[in-house]
Amino acid sequence: MSKTDLMNKYVANCAVLNVKLHNLHWNVIGQQFMAIHKFTEELYDDFFEKFDDVAEKIKMTGEMPVSTIKEYMSLASIEEVSPKDFSTQEVLSIVKSNLEHMRELAMEIREAADKADDFGAVAMFEDHVSGYDKNLWFISVMLK
Repeated sequence: MSKTDLMNKYVANCAVLNVKLHNLHWNVIGQQFMAIHKFTEELYDDFFEKFDDVAEKIKMTGEMPVSTIKEYMSLASIEEVSPKDFSTQEVLSIVKSNLEHMRELAMEIREAADKADDFGAVAMFEDHVSGYDKNLWFISVMLK
């Protein structure tokens, strides 16, 4: 898969995650409601920023980022969840799995960007990986 294809998959995943995190944010229940409610809001804000930044990076290379729901759903490797009441434990487990997946994809893009001498993309995705590492640590601590 080309660097641009990987980045478009990443954009699609960010779009799906933005919606998925809103679902979890609105429907979390339990004793840690406020903490998880706030955490998921921070995450969806972050994913919206990543979504925009990566799409703009694709445009800077002269390529076209995916930009329709149909394209997002055909490319995304992150799956939606149906709305229901989610326990704080469920939310953290879902988010942890998705962040691990996004971290792996970010690493793959970072490696492809390095091979292409695209230093801007290398730096961008190194920052993404670092952010995933921090949030995965937060989740690990919250799950203890």
